[in-house]
Amino acid sequence: MTLIDSYTPALRELDWNNAAQVEAVTGDLLSALAQDTSALRQAVEAVSGDEHLQSLCEHYDILDKLVLHDDPSGFRVRLHLFGPDHYDRPHNHRWTYSARLLSGSYTHTLYGTEDGFDDTTDVAALQPLMVRTEQPGPGYTLHHSMVHAAVAQPDTVSLIVRGPAVKDRFLVTDRTTGQVWWQYGAATESAVEAAAKRMSPAMIADCTARLEKLALI
Repeated sequence: MTLIDSYTPALRELDWNNAAQVEAVTGDLLSALAQDTSALRQAVEAVSGDEHLQSLCEHYDILDKLVLHDDPSGFRVRLHLFGPDHYDRPHNHRWTYSARLLSGSYTHTLYGTEDGFDDTTDVAALQPLMVRTEQPGPGYTLHHSMVHAAVAQPDTVSLIVRGPAVKDRFLVTDRTTGQVWWQYGAATESAVEAAAKRMSPAMIADCTARLEKLALI
């Protein structure tokens, strides 16, 4: 049994709409993984031998996502490796999630809830309600209704536990360009769209090497 497996029963019983409950359980898992580099290495190395997990790993212009665990109940455990160029893109999510940084830092801005947050939103009018710096150590849990943005420093890596999706799309905005667009889950993507962001085995190996260089595994 892996470290993640030992937390699976509790995660399957979570009310993912209850942020306090989610924080209590996922915080323990994230702390355990952050402190046990051998367990984290085992989870990362297992991705290369698992075609299903490989198919879920994604590359974007601002970060890479390694999926370490995909549970039938809907929750996932992921590693996010942020790139050198990261933008201020206020957005919401399709699920509630918890995060803990392993290295680096990011400026975390909360704009509030998604009430009034849609494709007619004036990005320039969004007002920050809280700004803080996230660093390695105790993490946080964010309800899917919140609108936030994270601008990361190079070599920032975070561990994520995300709950089951509760909606089929989420909104992304760009404060630099003023653009607003919807992003949808994999179920509605075309084969071309899915292939464009899917990580190759070589890219997954590169992520593993980056984690080793940062002494995280």
